[in-house]
Amino acid sequence: MEINGVPLHPLVVHSAVVFTPLAVLAALAYAVPSWRDRLRWPLVVLAAISLVSIWVAFFSGEDLRDERFGAVTGTLAERIEDHEEWAEKLRIGVTVFAALAFVSAWFHTRTGTVRTVLTALTVLAALATGVLVFLTGDAGAQATWKIDS
Repeated sequence: MEINGVPLHPLVVHSAVVFTPLAVLAALAYAVPSWRDRLRWPLVVLAAISLVSIWVAFFSGEDLRDERFGAVTGTLAERIEDHEEWAEKLRIGVTVFAALAFVSAWFHTRTGTVRTVLTALTVLAALATGVLVFLTGDAGAQATWKIDS
């Protein structure tokens, strides 16, 4: 998985770390009743882009690990494993978040308990996804850029 000789993973990761926080912010703003109508479709689009970006980053990361870092041992191997563990959690988190964002948009006109519960679940999933994308990205940066020990 390369584009012009560059591994796909570092390229697609940039999409994930830009669009996922934007999707999280859109979900938080979507919870504001006066903004719901305007943010319905931006939330859906951003959640979809985040979902695709993170899944592509996950699979391209597995490929990168297998192709270039399969024989690595020691501290670097531990850092890569830590990054991979966070990525697995993020993959699940963004899937749940995107599903809730899609369901919230589908039931956009509902009122009462349905709307309240869907909004609350979407916001919680968005916050969890935001934390996970930060922790996954930090672990990846530690594996890539931390040189000591």
